[in-house]
Amino acid sequence: MCLILDIETIGIDFDSLDKTTQKSLSYWIEREAKSETEYQELLENLKQRLGFSPLTGEIVALGVLDYYKNKGIVYFQTSGEKIGEFSKDNFTFKPATEPEMLQRFWEGAKKYNLFVTFNGRSFDIPFIMIRSAKYKIKPTKDLLSNRYLSNQKSDSKHIDLLDQLSFYGVLKKRGNLHMWCKLFGIKSPKAEGITGEDISLMFKNGQYKKIAEYNSWDLIATKELYTCWKNYLSFEWKSYASPGGIEPPSRA
Repeated sequence: MCLILDIETIGIDFDSLDKTTQKSLSYWIEREAKSETEYQELLENLKQRLGFSPLTGEIVALGVLDYYKNKGIVYFQTSGEKIGEFSKDNFTFKPATEPEMLQRFWEGAKKYNLFVTFNGRSFDIPFIMIRSAKYKIKPTKDLLSNRYLSNQKSDSKHIDLLDQLSFYGVLKKRGNLHMWCKLFGIKSPKAEGITGEDISLMFKNGQYKKIAEYNSWDLIATKELYTCWKNYLSFEWKSYASPGGIEPPSRA
């Protein structure tokens, strides 16, 4: 059972943070900025990037896609706005608070033994785990047990495609999801002109459904990229096979 997963995040309003936290985040700007203009530019950049840390950000969309069934669910925040559940293509989109989406993710994760992300080891999974701990939600799978696939637990394999495609960093220019999609002829989720850095502004503007749909595009692209990797670059599949476990890939 294989599950593709991805999250979208936003940052906390910098001005709402206590003075000590603001100072901890911005002290280096005062040291490095050579002018007031540069200081303001660096500070604004910092504010825009608060969503990339679970200490200063939160999850506003969490999506999963069953690899073999090609069916997915995206949970998304609506900031209190009444938006009903809806379906599009092979996805069901369900409004949820951050703790609700985390609780549902870990409950659903129990059914899977293989998880696929793009840069999930450095971003998605640590973010999910820290935010889960904030709400006293216990993970049901250890998705950070070991970086190397051959040493991971058989019931919770985590394939980070960025690790695999760069051969654990041997390829120095690792690239992003958009570049890997372009290489393999996969439609990039960035093709509509949206990137992860746009999510905060979209959320502020009430584009909740658009954020959820963007998350589904990330999932589709990651799924197709995973197919390319397992068919043409992976030598690990035999070691994954177990009774009732992961099916070997088709190489047709």
